[in-house]
This record gives sequence, C-alpha cells and structure tokens, in this order.
Amino acid sequence: MKKNGWVLLLFVFLGILGGTLLGHWLETVPGLGFLTRTVKLNWSPSADLLVLVYDIKIAFHLSLLSIIGAAVAIWLYRKM
Repeated sequence: MKKNGWVLLLFVFLGILGGTLLGHWLETVPGLGFLTRTVKLNWSPSADLLVLVYDIKIAFHLSLLSIIGAAVAIWLYRKM
C-alpha cells in the first residue's frame, strides 16, 4: 500500500475519534478520571474585507485517551 499524507490524516482522525469514544464510554469508571478529563481548545478566526465577510468557529475537546489514540494510529501507519 502506498503511504501518503491523506492516509496518515485519516488514521490520525480515526485514532482521535476512537480515543474520544473510549473516553466517553469510560467516564463513569471512578478510577479513570485522569484519562477522560477533557480540555477545550477554541479557535475562531474572522474578517471583514468589505467584499467578503467570514466568521469561523472551531472547537476541539481533547483528552489523554484522544492523544493516545492518535499516537497508536501513527504507530499503526508506520507499521504498514
């Protein structure tokens, strides 16, 4: 299989998604609070250029399990 950037991006996205889902499922387990605690990152660029006006809002909710999922996805990509 040919490796390229899009496949890596897909792997990382799926790894983050899998880690987030796992964190959501494990939220009720009392001893795993450090893995499921999320940090919210916001980015909202906007501009008014007289001809074009845009306002974009992007929010990320990252947890330790999301980062672990991305690391596992990168490791799997490198093993291919």
